Amino acid sequence: MSGDPEQRWAGDAPPPAHESAQPPSHLPAVLVLGALGALIGASFWTLELRWGDFLAADALGKMAEFIAGFFPPAADARFLARVGTATGETLAMSALGTVLAVVLAVVLAVPASRVPTSAGTALLRGTTRLALNGLRSIPELVWAAMWVIAAGLGPFTGTLALAAHTLGVLGRLFADTFENLPPEPARTLRENGAHPLAAWLYATLPQALPQLLSYTLYRWENNIRAATVLGVVGAGGLGQLLYFHLSLFQMREAATVIIAMLVLVGLVDAASYWARRRLSR
Repeated sequence: MSGDPEQRWAGDAPPPAHESAQPPSHLPAVLVLGALGALIGASFWTLELRWGDFLAADALGKMAEFIAGFFPPAADARFLARVGTATGETLAMSALGTVLAVVLAVVLAVPASRVPTSAGTALLRGTTRLALNGLRSIPELVWAAMWVIAAGLGPFTGTLALAAHTLGVLGRLFADTFENLPPEPARTLRENGAHPLAAWLYATLPQALPQLLSYTLYRWENNIRAATVLGVVGAGGLGQLLYFHLSLFQMREAATVIIAMLVLVGLVDAASYWARRRLSR
């Protein structure tokens, strides 16, 4: 090439990277951290936090006396049999509620997601998402209180409450999972004459299955914990047994129920962790 070297540089190659690149701006992160710090400071300022009363010798003594009432836990055979039955109810409530929610969440996640196999319009997608938002915005305890009025006391009420809230959570997570998958496999099947539903079943669903199972196991862990507190409104299981004995100040029996809760949650957490590790391989 001929001509001035400076003209060749200007026309043939970009300037050096160190001249054109600009350092990233940290202003958004600083603003977010500043807003969080201001929110935390305002929380301490507005809430009536009586740390002095909480840490006073008299308060600590009453707490120690209350905790001492839980020991030794009740261990007679008849009561342990009741605890075992309530543990089975809690496990069944959480498992059945999660399964019902998963089945309905898969059905609703398709119209709620932006995927080519979704048969719905933008109106249907918005309506479905709004319904899922409403389901998960209502806590399980409120769902249980409403179902008690319709279905009465017992584990069935707790199962419905867990299923309703979990449906809202998993439906949104499943829809987002479907949207974030690469569309090429399903598109290839459709271009070769496959029905959209068949393309979804053989291309989209297999890709999403590991993530769906991971979300399902995580929500099952949460539902075990939620099922233990639904007994406050008479939804059965360990929660109802705990509420009954605490209301009668039978602390030793309540301690046995709490131990059963801890063991059940620990076992489910371990099983769920093992299953997720196997799925991630």
